[in-house]
Amino acid sequence: MYSICVFAGTTEGRRLCDFLRGQEAAVLACVATEYGEAMIPAGENVEVAAGRLDEPAMEALFARRRFDVVVDATHPFAVEASGNIEAACRAADTEYLRLNRGGVDTDGAVSVDSIEGAAAFLANHPGNALVTTGGKNLEPYAAVPGFQDRIWVRVLPVAASLRACEQAGFAPSHVIAMQGPFSREMNAATLRAIRADWLVTKDSGDVGGLGEKLAAARDAGAGCVVVGRPEQRDGLDFAGVVARLTERFGLKDVRNIDLVGIGMGGGGTLTREAREALERADCVIGAARMLEAVERFGKPACEEYRPDAIAAFIAGHPEYRRLAVVLSGDPGFHSGAKKLLARLSGHRVRVIPGISSVQYLCARIGASWDDAALVSMHGQEASVAPVLKKRGKVFALTEGQRSLRAVCRELMDAGMEDAVIHVGQRLSYPDENIVSGGPRELMNMDCDPLTALLIERAPERAPMAVGLPDEGFIREERAGGRPIPMTKSEVRAVSLSKLRLTEDAVVWDVGAGTGSVTVETALLCPHGRVYAVEKDGDACDLIARNAAKQAASNVEIVRGEAPAALACLPAPTHVFIGGSGGGLGPIVDAALAANPAARIVVNAVTPESVGRIAGIMGRFREAELVQLSVSRARGAGRVHLMEGLNPVWIAAMQFPKEAGE
Repeated sequence: MYSICVFAGTTEGRRLCDFLRGQEAAVLACVATEYGEAMIPAGENVEVAAGRLDEPAMEALFARRRFDVVVDATHPFAVEASGNIEAACRAADTEYLRLNRGGVDTDGAVSVDSIEGAAAFLANHPGNALVTTGGKNLEPYAAVPGFQDRIWVRVLPVAASLRACEQAGFAPSHVIAMQGPFSREMNAATLRAIRADWLVTKDSGDVGGLGEKLAAARDAGAGCVVVGRPEQRDGLDFAGVVARLTERFGLKDVRNIDLVGIGMGGGGTLTREAREALERADCVIGAARMLEAVERFGKPACEEYRPDAIAAFIAGHPEYRRLAVVLSGDPGFHSGAKKLLARLSGHRVRVIPGISSVQYLCARIGASWDDAALVSMHGQEASVAPVLKKRGKVFALTEGQRSLRAVCRELMDAGMEDAVIHVGQRLSYPDENIVSGGPRELMNMDCDPLTALLIERAPERAPMAVGLPDEGFIREERAGGRPIPMTKSEVRAVSLSKLRLTEDAVVWDVGAGTGSVTVETALLCPHGRVYAVEKDGDACDLIARNAAKQAASNVEIVRGEAPAALACLPAPTHVFIGGSGGGLGPIVDAALAANPAARIVVNAVTPESVGRIAGIMGRFREAELVQLSVSRARGAGRVHLMEGLNPVWIAAMQFPKEAGE
């Protein structure tokens, strides 16, 4: 195991220890104060030692521990400490590696070369000042005329800093003892609170929050005085140090990544855990609206929402050790977190829950949501009526006005004008608006793209059994008196059981006839979609009427002859073939080409069709063929006689055989 010493009293020093935690290396983190010790958790392979070391003490430590490398991650202004570390490494013949902090453009600021220079500037320029150069060397500011009234100092909330303030003569009312990091918003609020004309800071670089201070001074209308850095030793930036250690010791690039649910985006729904994750983060990643919602944390940001691009950004920026990916609402509710988790394996990933839009909207209107069906219309088709018919309450994520109109039209077509729609627009934002009404009333309502719906209606307590009564379907004859065929209730029940449907199935019903299988399949798959393929125009009209009668709005009618009509359809999970017109083989081929794992059920009423089915079944690993004979009782005076229906063969097939089997 390799041995590494890190002088780690800075932000980047702590980040480097985070990188080394859990690696095949023994790490000693040296910090000067108890405060620094508290900022780096000891444990695993990381040991923390607190206390100031002079050069002889460092030499003794290096000789005793014989480190493979010593990383100097001290503050850019800690010139004496850096010199001692480098000299001790030379004496102990130990590799010295300097970690230099990145800079920030200070154009427009007043540059001085020392704290004495900053104090001299304030002495010659009137106005209140916020001094953020630390708790050391405060005496020069005490020489500024009227300093007790016009200068406020911001220091760490530790005893040593507070004693230094007292010794320099600063009254408690002019001491701000706070622990950073400080966002642009926080800095600006502090400047405004003391009516500051000047902000005094060191050139502490990007990691030290200089960018946030400069921006805050502009926001508050204050000038900025920047104490320049001493000349820096030759070294590498954070990414360079990580790359050097990784290459030399074969370390793993493991990051701490939080997938943060930030609520609706209005700010008030951000949880404490989410705020803490954002405060700790070195960089925030997310879509534009999400980044805008957390801009007040003042973090470097990457505007990106695609999982592959996010993973690529993280891989390409080793300087960021703690990252937060901000996601709307809750990461577990129609979120990109699922795909991201698969692409971030190897890193330390934590999912932080947020307040979802379903929770928020239901709370606002005083409704429960534990009995609601949840659907999303973001970039996908989703039918509300079949789900509402069954459950009585549906929550829908929408794409705004287009989705609202589609829902209203669907409910009216399904005869559900008694439904109540709660339209929640821009939830959690200052201009939040919630409107409730019926589908006809809200049909032409203008609404924002950030809209969610809760739809309520008394559920229809229909029996769960398959095989709806034949009388529940409209029957008609074609021109010339030929009836449009319908799969009878008993045959339909067995055929549907053989299909093994799922609630989100994508079904092709080929040769749909009256639409009895289409409609019942659609009702069994409320989150799916059924494509009724039928070449006869009269039959297509009848399917539409039967679908409307049963509120099966997740049906799409495709007029045309199979297999040609199947070419433009989405890949099926299930296929029912009730009529093939002699083209059974090509229809099966089309289904397997679209999805080799599709489950296929075929009904046949003639021996010739059964022969074709038998020839196809040999291609499948799983195949079964049953014959179903059904008799129904009919009255004959005071008695009943059994009247037989035509026998039907039902074949069920799935998973083609592998080549060579």
